[in-house]
Amino acid sequence: MAMEGYRGFLALLVSALLVGFLSVIFTLIWVLHYREGLGWDGTALEFNWHPVLVVTGFVFILGIAIIVYRLPWTWKCSKLLMKSIHAGLNTVAAILAIISLVAVFDFHNAKKIPNMYSLHSWVGLTAVILYILQLLLGFFVFLLPWAPLSLRALLMPIHVYSGLFIFGTVIATVLMGLTEKLIFALKSPSYSSLPPEGVFTNTLGLLILVFGALIFWIVTRPQWKRPKEPNSVLLQPNGGAPEGVESSMAMNFGNVDKSDSELNNEAAARKRNITLDEAGQRSTM
Repeated sequence: MAMEGYRGFLALLVSALLVGFLSVIFTLIWVLHYREGLGWDGTALEFNWHPVLVVTGFVFILGIAIIVYRLPWTWKCSKLLMKSIHAGLNTVAAILAIISLVAVFDFHNAKKIPNMYSLHSWVGLTAVILYILQLLLGFFVFLLPWAPLSLRALLMPIHVYSGLFIFGTVIATVLMGLTEKLIFALKSPSYSSLPPEGVFTNTLGLLILVFGALIFWIVTRPQWKRPKEPNSVLLQPNGGAPEGVESSMAMNFGNVDKSDSELNNEAAARKRNITLDEAGQRSTM
């Protein structure tokens, strides 16, 4: 099935992949060049895993997982396969996000720095918890064949909205984290004097913001939505008839109306014939 506006979709998809990949590369350059590298020893080198894993998993991979259903080359694949790919990408993103939190807490505890005092940490931990709940909901309700169709139809709008909400929250949290880190780390020269690291990291923040905007635009265009499978039947959450049933009922009612009108026409024709016969008999008499 051809996608409407395919060229526009392809241009935005390539742009999103390029900007997302650049975001990951910029994050690696930042921690390797400006922040002394990576390690797992309770020092700042361990903390540096936090931005790398968050941008890679919680931003880039999560963004790809959101739009994977929109790829027209996958429309011929089974829905179960696409659900499995969607769940797999989200699982990888969740694992990387959890490891990034471990790196932060290890670093804070080793340096006797208080945990969970900033808005960045509050919003970030909330996003991770909501994301794990979202992942479990999707796994047990939509991936496994146990949940009834009525429950899936009821929870699908919530699942879609919460996924976009969490993704937007992650973008905002990352931008807060970048700013917080630069304010704490850049002392001489200060962040306010626009040193090279500050300019470079601000550019990274803009790339992440653009990537989020592109993902939101792609996933909210109705003409790029995956077509429904021909034999799929989804119950309406308000207890109404299943999709496809209403249309078939309308067709049946239309046939009934048509047959009724045909019967009425036949009855009228019979009455006219009887009237003509009576008139003919009177004229012969």
